[in-house]
Amino acid sequence: MRVRLPPPALRPLLLLFALIAAIFFLPAPWSYLAVIAAGVVEVVEVAVFVWYSKRRRATTGAEALPGRRGTVVEACRPTGQIRVDGELWRATCEQGADPGETVVVESLGADLTLIVKRESP
Repeated sequence: MRVRLPPPALRPLLLLFALIAAIFFLPAPWSYLAVIAAGVVEVVEVAVFVWYSKRRRATTGAEALPGRRGTVVEACRPTGQIRVDGELWRATCEQGADPGETVVVESLGADLTLIVKRESP
């Protein structure tokens, strides 16, 4: 069974409704505990979202390519083409690489040319 969450725009309203219901409809000691528990859950949720967003590296742009693996499409002797994440890039490989070989992006060179090396077996 799949749990369906409300849309993100409705979540703050539902939280507000739950807090009001806890304050007015629960007996005195339980209403305080419910509000405190909701606050703790909210703080933990925000902390997890902040931690998760900071641990991820950039996933787009040429700056995110160093360290990625690619496949040689046009022989790199020393300049050719490689495919990284489905995109074709101009690349330079000083060691030379034949089509079908796997290479690793070392850095970004001039004119968006990738500097690559053959992957170690």
